Amino acid sequence: MDTSTIVIVIVVVVVIGIILGLIFSRRKKTEQLQNKFGTEYDHTVDQIGDEKKAQKELEDRQKHVESLKIRPLSVVERERYLADWAAVQSKFVDQPGEAIVDADHMIMEVMQLRNYPVSDFDQRAADISVKYPKVVSNYRAARAISIKNIDKTADTEELRTAMIHYRSLFDELLKSEATIKEEEKLR
Repeated sequence: MDTSTIVIVIVVVVVIGIILGLIFSRRKKTEQLQNKFGTEYDHTVDQIGDEKKAQKELEDRQKHVESLKIRPLSVVERERYLADWAAVQSKFVDQPGEAIVDADHMIMEVMQLRNYPVSDFDQRAADISVKYPKVVSNYRAARAISIKNIDKTADTEELRTAMIHYRSLFDELLKSEATIKEEEKLR
């Protein structure tokens, strides 16, 4: 073999190596995002319609949430909100529609106290998806029922479902940092 043939073979091998490296890198990135976001990954891909753009969106969400300086609740704050939540749940028996409104407001109040921006629902859901991807779909479903409640078109079973969904997010938002770190280690 002459020198030019050897150089061509080396160049071809290097190019193939680079291409394979990019393919495996992309697959690994996809796997990591799917593992982190779970069903939210598929939801985002469906909403955006392009996997690469959806991945960028999820990465941007992560960066945004990291910049927020989310803080845990103090023990006193946690106890107060647990008591407030019990009152909202009790209210559900006689006034389910009002209890749903209260639950939605309490979620926003806790989020705001923890330093999440709360002015826009879509942004709240996106922010929640970063740390709580397993319950963000519940939050969206609860919000949709809450809107039906405002329009007086939600039935009692839907309101009960919304209350359960709000509770799943509420429980996550009230967890201590120690509990969150311990759960992350188990993943």
